[in-house]
Amino acid sequence: MSQLDRAELSRRGTEAAARLGRAGVELIALTFVDNSGISRVKAVPVGRLASAAAWGVGASNSFDFFLCTDTIADGAYSPGPVGDLRLHPDLDALTVLASPSGWAWAPVLKYDQEGAPHPQDARALAVAGVERLAERGYSARMAFETEWVVTDPDGDPLPGPAYGYSRLTGNAGYLRTLVSALDSQHVEVEQIHPEYAAGQFELSVAAADPVRAADLAVLTRETIRTVTADHGLRASFTPKFAPGGVGNGGHVHLSVWDGSRNLCSGGDGPFGLTAGASSFGAGILARLPALLAVGAPSVLSYLRLEPHHWAGVFTAWGLENREAPLRLIRGAPGQRDTAANLEVKCFDLTANPYLVVAGLLFAGLSGLDSGARLPAPVDVDPGALSPEEAASSGVTRLPRSLAEAVAAFEADDVLKSAFGPELATTLMDVRRGEIAELGSLDPESLCSVMRWLH
Repeated sequence: MSQLDRAELSRRGTEAAARLGRAGVELIALTFVDNSGISRVKAVPVGRLASAAAWGVGASNSFDFFLCTDTIADGAYSPGPVGDLRLHPDLDALTVLASPSGWAWAPVLKYDQEGAPHPQDARALAVAGVERLAERGYSARMAFETEWVVTDPDGDPLPGPAYGYSRLTGNAGYLRTLVSALDSQHVEVEQIHPEYAAGQFELSVAAADPVRAADLAVLTRETIRTVTADHGLRASFTPKFAPGGVGNGGHVHLSVWDGSRNLCSGGDGPFGLTAGASSFGAGILARLPALLAVGAPSVLSYLRLEPHHWAGVFTAWGLENREAPLRLIRGAPGQRDTAANLEVKCFDLTANPYLVVAGLLFAGLSGLDSGARLPAPVDVDPGALSPEEAASSGVTRLPRSLAEAVAAFEADDVLKSAFGPELATTLMDVRRGEIAELGSLDPESLCSVMRWLH
């Protein structure tokens, strides 16, 4: 990533500020997602946008070490209270918000005061993954699903049966306002519906460039949170709202493209996969244990990752197999050349979506570079296989705890190298910090502590 052209950024910021002012914007929220999956923010008046674009907004390096509880963890690369980063808004991503009125939003990239990229910037790492894939002659498209539980002000989930029409009609005004708000913010909603758990809903958006997909994941979640509050309700994106219940996932859909050709369709491999898509998927499947430290990064994540809950907890893939963590979705005949994609089901919304994008891209690239191929697909619930059947199919259990996922990540040289020594080390320092703070809590206490954090 090149050094900053401050004069050009100032010029563009001035033009953008004028447009936003005409739209009634007075303040701009500048967000980044920390290593615990919490969206953090600084805000500037619209008249300061040009300065923010050119010179950035100050932020402490300590944000790299924040836990979800706001405890600041120790870390090998922590400068403590010393130092400063500069948050530079991505002017191409500026969005006028539907609610709150008078506000706009933009994600940021992090630089130091000299204008050099910050080596622990998750969004910059996602950009680097996209660029690395482009160097191989490919591109990717991704989309994040968002699941959340809606409660009354007392924290009781809204009534209605799983997937029930009565839950939809009872909250039709809320859902209509939400989709309208997202539409005005140029977020293309593909579907919205009640989900399985009490008070749970799911929203899917159209696939986009991977970095844009991560931006949309942040914007969608914060819009849901705001619109929910506007209706006197509460939204929880926690992976486990209550012990024993069905959790909120953060599934990721992805497809690999060679120009205008979707490599997840029209090939000679299983179910129409091309060799390139098979290699990309094989790279992800092989690294899922390590990727859980990125995509299921909370102690609480592992209460959700249970067999027979459609969470995908075994090293398996299959066609439309909702118990496999890597699920191939083909789409209907006539749409497969655009619709076919791979879904990663074992991640949740405590994850930083930019780190998820980066992890999946670099894992997929490792499969492309090595010419890996997916193993035989599994067409049953992998949790129902006998030990002998599982062994012969190469099906094993994914990590059962955050500590196991941390160990897998630290043993994975490909991901550590791609993330770089500073970020890779800091991520695991933060994970160990959460384990130390929350790992001894019983499930009820853990759910209670984390219910409203994400």
